[in-house]
Amino acid sequence: MRKDQVDRRTAIELALLMLGGAVITISGCGGGGSSSNPMNPTPPAGNGDKVGTISANHGHSAVITAAELTAGNGLNLDIRGTSAHTHTVGLSGAEVVQTRDGQRVAKVSSPSDNHTHNVTFN
Repeated sequence: MRKDQVDRRTAIELALLMLGGAVITISGCGGGGSSSNPMNPTPPAGNGDKVGTISANHGHSAVITAAELTAGNGLNLDIRGTSAHTHTVGLSGAEVVQTRDGQRVAKVSSPSDNHTHNVTFN
């Protein structure tokens, strides 16, 4: 990765931190898929779904559907999105309910391609 790419990623992540209060971890994310906006790909979210914010994003998408929120059960969320690789985020039933109720839930994804992501809901 070139130095100007690291500087640009750092600047974007710091801006997201200031604007959204998201948990940011700068990681060594390698390539990945493509997206029209790789920092925040268009999620397949419907009415009542919750969309997570993903640190150092490069095509991933984290969405808990309205049905999953209503059920309130634990789940392993696949956040592949448009990336060339996948990660999962494990949420307990209590964390799904907290997300549904508007509380902030932050989790670290499973490792893949030598990196992880912080995923934050609300």
